[in-house]
Amino acid sequence: MKKFAWLAGLIFSMNVAFAEPNAVDTAVEKLQHEWAIANYHTPEDKQEASFKALSELAHQMSANNPGHAELMVWEAIIVSGYAKAKGGIGALGLAKTSRDLLLAAEAINPQALHGSIYTTLGSLHYKVPGWPIGFGDQKKARAYLEKSLQMNPTGIDPNYFYADFLLSRNEYKKALEYFQKALAAPARPGREDADAGRRKDIQEGIEKTKQHL
Repeated sequence: MKKFAWLAGLIFSMNVAFAEPNAVDTAVEKLQHEWAIANYHTPEDKQEASFKALSELAHQMSANNPGHAELMVWEAIIVSGYAKAKGGIGALGLAKTSRDLLLAAEAINPQALHGSIYTTLGSLHYKVPGWPIGFGDQKKARAYLEKSLQMNPTGIDPNYFYADFLLSRNEYKKALEYFQKALAAPARPGREDADAGRRKDIQEGIEKTKQHL
C-alpha cells in the first residue's frame, strides 16, 4: 500500500503546475544535475535511453509550466543531448525539436540563462548537417555563438562551444584562445558536476587544437 501511495504522489506531482515561486528554479536545478549525470556519468551505450527518459521529464515540467523560458531551454538542451546519443538520420527530428524549443524560448525571454539560448542554437547549427539534409548553417552558428559570448563573455559554455566551432573551422590559433578562456571561466555554484565534465571536454579540445599548431 505504501508503494502505491508513493506512486500516486509522484504522478500527482508531475501533473500539476508548480505553485511555489522558487519551484521552477528547483526544477531547472534538477534538470541541470540530471543532464550532467546523463552526459558525463552514464556509459555511452546507455546514454540514449537515459536522455530519452530525461527529455520526457523535461517536457512534462515545461508543458506544465508554460511561459518559463528557462525550462524550455533546458528541455532543448536535453533533447539536443538525446539527438547526439541517438545519432544518425533519426537524430535530425530531435535536433529540429531542440531548435524550435530554443526559438520559442527566445520569443519569451532572450536573456534566459545568460545566453544559453544562443550557445545551444550555435552548437546545433554547426553540428547538424546543412541543406538538403538538415538545417545546419555555419554562418548562423558563428553569429549565435558570438551573441552568446556578448551576453556571457566569461562563461565556460559560451567560450567552450565557440572554441569547438573554431576548431571545426580549422581556425586553430583562435580556437586555442577561447579554449583557454573557457578553462579559466569562474566556477558555477551548484554546477560543479557539469563544470568538471566540461573542463575535461576543454582539455580534449586543447590537445586536438595543439596538434595543428
